[in-house]
Amino acid sequence: MSRPSAHLDRRGFLALAPAIGVAGVLAGCSRTAVGTGAPEADADLLPKLREQGFVRVGFAGEAPYGFQEGDRLAGEAPTLHQEVFTALGVRELRPTLTEFGSLIPGLLAGRFDVVSAGMSITPERCAKVIFSEPEFVSPTALMVRKGNPKRLGDLASVARAGATVGVLSAAVEASYAKAAGVPDGAVKTLAKQQDGLDALLAGRIDAFALTGISLRWLARTNAGAAVEVTAPFVPEVDGVKQWSAGGAVFRPGAKSLRDAFDAELARITGAPARYVGLIGRYGFTEREAPPRTLRTADLCAGRGAA
Repeated sequence: MSRPSAHLDRRGFLALAPAIGVAGVLAGCSRTAVGTGAPEADADLLPKLREQGFVRVGFAGEAPYGFQEGDRLAGEAPTLHQEVFTALGVRELRPTLTEFGSLIPGLLAGRFDVVSAGMSITPERCAKVIFSEPEFVSPTALMVRKGNPKRLGDLASVARAGATVGVLSAAVEASYAKAAGVPDGAVKTLAKQQDGLDALLAGRIDAFALTGISLRWLARTNAGAAVEVTAPFVPEVDGVKQWSAGGAVFRPGAKSLRDAFDAELARITGAPARYVGLIGRYGFTEREAPPRTLRTADLCAGRGAA
């Protein structure tokens, strides 16, 4: 969505305080915007973060994007974000674990300052929050039972076969399935990745749709399970290719922080060797590095093609 070890400390992975735990690292806000719970001073958030020395990040426990391994925060997004925030003068990530569907509400309520979860950039989400430029692209794939008995290769084939497909709660794959003609009753919502694999093995679903990189990681961490991952494909919604580009998420008032973040992020995504050196251990390759032609403004406007 893992294997951080002691040598990763130089890249800024910070041990989580055992006394409070991942889910309990919540820093309170003394002043909030009326009716939202979000801090009033988001326009000056970066200087505040530098002064206090940490940034509060929300993550959803989805490997290899952002997850807890032992007492450490690991994955693609925390690794990139640690690198970026260190360059911005903020050395510590203080994590809050929450369900994926609660990440944006928690951000807007001021529970954390940034979502560090590899969240896909979609027009619906852009109406509520602001995203960094893309951190990665990862086409969709299907996990199916070994041998692929229903010969499923993409969501259109799921619709044609009258098959059922599992998707994560609040994830974009539900909209992809609908656009491909899969009936609502054939789309089963699941809370977490492992639930998808378990439902597949139990015969409750015929396929599990997620980014290819997530499914490959899930298969890898369930070695021996009688499943396989199909070749990735790029879904289309209203004729627009959906590249599953993900990024960091900020409150709308934190534009200056987002812009500073983007400047540092570009130095990483624009240097393939550095990009792979940072997150290659999580299965990311140069193919997942976002092309410079793929911009968040276009994704937010529903123009998904790179």
